[in-house]
Amino acid sequence: MASFPPAAVSSYRGRLAPSPTGFLHVGHARTFWTAWQRARAAGGTLVMRMEDLDPDRSRSQFAEAALEDLRWLGIRWHEGPDKGGPYAPYLQSKRRAIYLAAWRRLLRRGYLFPCRCSRKDLEAALGAPHERMADALSDKMDPLDDEPIYPGTCRHNIGYTPQLPGPTASEGESPEGYNWRFRVPDGEVIAFEDQNLGLQTFVAGRDFGDFVVWRRDGIPSYQLACVADDTEMRITEVVRGADLLKSTARQILLYRALGLTPPAWYHCKLVVDHNGRRLAKRHDALSLRALRQRGLTPMNILSADLPVGA
Repeated sequence: MASFPPAAVSSYRGRLAPSPTGFLHVGHARTFWTAWQRARAAGGTLVMRMEDLDPDRSRSQFAEAALEDLRWLGIRWHEGPDKGGPYAPYLQSKRRAIYLAAWRRLLRRGYLFPCRCSRKDLEAALGAPHERMADALSDKMDPLDDEPIYPGTCRHNIGYTPQLPGPTASEGESPEGYNWRFRVPDGEVIAFEDQNLGLQTFVAGRDFGDFVVWRRDGIPSYQLACVADDTEMRITEVVRGADLLKSTARQILLYRALGLTPPAWYHCKLVVDHNGRRLAKRHDALSLRALRQRGLTPMNILSADLPVGA
């Protein structure tokens, strides 16, 4: 089995970013394996970041299982919640001040507006898109999107000046009370070259609308947290599933608005079941934990020949 990685010899910094909302499955294993392989090939650093933003669904036992299962696969990382590192903490639930600073910056630059739409309208905004798409969704939603295209209900709110937390804001101060959306530049083409899938293009306002960056209950969205963390952790390439391509377009807009340079992108093709549906954490029979108990080896799980029936 693979040994622990040597010290980095290049500026490459990649990351593994599991969400502890269930056991990891075959699709996660293959994507994280690709991330590890690319970091190794570049002689770079691999970071483990636990994306536990969702307090209602995140569980410590799933976080511990993710670390154990990935070690069992042979994947190793240089920094993380179990190892420490220069950009700790490596748990999103402990990084609120970083997200709050990004929210303030976007607000002061005029990119955000407060939205009073119901939680039902916003139920998908917290987690990564692939954490929500397993459930039945509105027919107005793209199956690879993380929220419906916003109809613009609150887009033109005017005359509202929030009382911003100051430079020495305490942990308790936040933009609570409103759902905050990023106002996208309608009609603008967002294009990027994916290192695996080639040129990708999306049109703001058509392929996705004004998206949530902070919920009224005080929790930042997946989009904002990813951009803030990947910047703070100096990530140079993001390796993740192809179901997050549209999220990449949104995040590129956040990078621009914050005056930051985005990383390179590498999106892996999705692992699907025999019905052609992408795997989700509810597919317990295909979790790494279940496959290990059945006696499969890491080589079996990473093999393209592994059958992935429902």
